[in-house]
Amino acid sequence: MLNRYKFLIALGLFGLVSCETLDQEPLDRNNSENFWHSQAEVEYAVSGLYNGWEVGTQIFYMDCVSDNSMSDFPWEGFQALGNGTASPTNSGNAESRYSYTLIRKANWILENIDKAPIADDLKDRFKGEVRTLRAYKYLDLAILFGGVPLITKTVDKDEALVEASTREAIFAFVDKELREAAAQLPPKNTSGRMSKASALGFLARSLAFQKKHQEVANVTKEIIDLGAYSLFSDYAGLFEIANESNSEVISEIQYIAKEQGYTSLGIMMPNSMGGWSSIVPIQSLVDDYETKNGKTIKEDAAYSAAKPFVDRDPRFAATIVYPGAKYNGVIFDPLDPKSNNFPSGPDNASSTAYNYRKYLQNPSSYDNVWNVGVNIIVQRYAEILLLNAEANIELNKIDESVFANINAVRRRAKMPEVDRSVYAGQAKMRELVRRELRVELAGEGRRHFDITRWNIAKDVLKGPVYGSLSKGTVNPTTGEVTFTSLTDRFFVENRVFQVGKNELWPIPQSVIDRSKGTLKPNPGY
Repeated sequence: MLNRYKFLIALGLFGLVSCETLDQEPLDRNNSENFWHSQAEVEYAVSGLYNGWEVGTQIFYMDCVSDNSMSDFPWEGFQALGNGTASPTNSGNAESRYSYTLIRKANWILENIDKAPIADDLKDRFKGEVRTLRAYKYLDLAILFGGVPLITKTVDKDEALVEASTREAIFAFVDKELREAAAQLPPKNTSGRMSKASALGFLARSLAFQKKHQEVANVTKEIIDLGAYSLFSDYAGLFEIANESNSEVISEIQYIAKEQGYTSLGIMMPNSMGGWSSIVPIQSLVDDYETKNGKTIKEDAAYSAAKPFVDRDPRFAATIVYPGAKYNGVIFDPLDPKSNNFPSGPDNASSTAYNYRKYLQNPSSYDNVWNVGVNIIVQRYAEILLLNAEANIELNKIDESVFANINAVRRRAKMPEVDRSVYAGQAKMRELVRRELRVELAGEGRRHFDITRWNIAKDVLKGPVYGSLSKGTVNPTTGEVTFTSLTDRFFVENRVFQVGKNELWPIPQSVIDRSKGTLKPNPGY
């Protein structure tokens, strides 16, 4: 983990120079003049940039802006973004996400770091870290909002009032920065720092969004060829605190329990265990998990709609708490109307009768789930393998490497290898790799990115949202579920999606107002 002393010193320094969204007033010149005299001071500044570069809660909630999850409480800022009703004046999380704070700090460091009397190779490494973090933020802005102002130096308030650059210009900047930063960084990250693989991994995401398939294939192959990463042996254990920073983790947000802890893990736990059920899986995700035979539920004759949770892909049980699951030592029963987990019962009961389990395989392993030290993964090696396979499928270069990468991910999950008699040809392989990306990374915030770049958000983010079958009983001893209706489900909400509008988030009205007319609302808002 980051050295706590350095982290807090840097945090204090940046407290003097923090800024509001797109507020680019000058940094404190005394700080610039009196700083940058030692390696320690550079480390303080760069370490401070990691404070808030990404937030675990953002990772989890982003699945609510997709067909994976539901945000049960509108005041948490994601429900309207997920159901298509957000606006500039009701922009929810967009209000905090449209921020230039990290970018401004990064610009300040890059403008001043050459003043420091440190070795060139160390200086380059620090620059690589800062450029990677800044590019990550710009990539996030471009994907969520489209074109945004491109500001690469510290400026005063009037200079910050510039028109938005095109999304294409932002992507071009991001790609160049990440490629150059990768050359400045070591292959593998240490203590949560950005690495060559981090820069290349984010570059792969940017290129994938732009449908530059050959470049995605090349960049992901570079990461694979580093030989620095491998799939962790246990899918469920991958997310546990005992295995943090394991062989699969490329980039992560680091936390220290009770000091700089992650304080929101409990939002995903069932109500009966003191959780809030703020982020809950929906039926669309559940239905995409294959059976243990490696077939979809529509294709497997052994699948029973009356026993929908039996003999599924092991990733299902490792990711989702479902009716009848044994969780935290008890059988989960959200079907009993008298249960405090019944969807239309207590406020904190899941609306779908499902909860997330991924980062909470065993809640009792934490002294306090509301202040934990587990690191939240931003990118891991499985994503790289699947992006490489996807790129080659899109290029119609379906060679042995494609099957090898997908099979490696499936074998780790204890799933059968790809049935080549079924998955032959580009269309079927595309279907397979997209499903693998979904179930492998469920609950990790990547689904919105994928459905947007695949241009299927218009299809999967509209219409009714459902949860589990709603009528039945759960045996409190065995967990066996007996459904008395195979048609009645928990209804959650109706979603809308307007083509030409909801592909982007609304630019918050507060940002538009502060821009004094230089920024305009996104189309349709």
